[in-house]
Amino acid sequence: ILIALLSLVPHTLAAQEKTLAARLTPLARAHRGKMAIAVKHLDSGATFFLDEDEELPTASLIKFMIMLEVYLQASEGRVRLADKLTLTKVNMVPGSGILTYHFSEGATFSLRDATRLMIVYSDNTATNMVLDHIGLASTNKRLDAWGFPRTRLNAKVFLGAKTSLDPERTKKFGLGSTTARETLLLLEKVHQGKVVNAETCKEMLDHMKKCDDRLKLKRFLPQNIEVAHKSGTISDARTDAGILYLPGGPVAICVLTAKNEDKSFKEDNAANVFIGRVAEQVVEYYGTMKRKAKP
Repeated sequence: ILIALLSLVPHTLAAQEKTLAARLTPLARAHRGKMAIAVKHLDSGATFFLDEDEELPTASLIKFMIMLEVYLQASEGRVRLADKLTLTKVNMVPGSGILTYHFSEGATFSLRDATRLMIVYSDNTATNMVLDHIGLASTNKRLDAWGFPRTRLNAKVFLGAKTSLDPERTKKFGLGSTTARETLLLLEKVHQGKVVNAETCKEMLDHMKKCDDRLKLKRFLPQNIEVAHKSGTISDARTDAGILYLPGGPVAICVLTAKNEDKSFKEDNAANVFIGRVAEQVVEYYGTMKRKAKP
């Protein structure tokens, strides 16, 4: 009888972390490439980390960090979100987004709209326009001041040869680099309303909730689960990081992959699927938790 009663006792957080490790570690071991994972249940503080301090390419995930700098500069009066940016040929680059393919040189957009395009559609051209306006080096200076030395923006998108802040890092990591831990901590800052203020953080999270990439974190998740995230894709790397809004409380997650054996751009790229499976397991694991009522 005692054994039966003990089996009904709720798991401790420590036991839950082991269970999450048991779910995620086999997925990580099976992945053919480098990877890093960081997960934090933002209400309870429970975490799971795997190679969380390994510096890996961000691909377009670095656009999340650029967005933070935009809103910080706006709060400081250095720029205005209503400032008008003009589309120029030099900034029109290929890859993700809509500006290069559907708009003409000379079109104008507010800084807020360009930032939204950068996050929602991962627009490379909009990103270059934003970087021209806020200064290419400003994001890294901010990250240094905050104590995030391994999260770096290296250059404008597809213009690394002409705009690189650090040619060696550009060659090694491409557009940018980060660690799963540092990205997780930045997500937590936004969740807590500590980047400018709660209203500003809500606006940034609203942009991220509209991110149109459903191939990674969202891949296997039910439609009713809201996700605020930013992802990245280059030939041998896939990344995605954000906040999963679950009934048992919000969960911050960052999954980085690099040097992947599968370099294809097909939807079922192995790294896309891996990131999706990690998120699926996190949701299944925390899905049984009930959110504690606030006192």
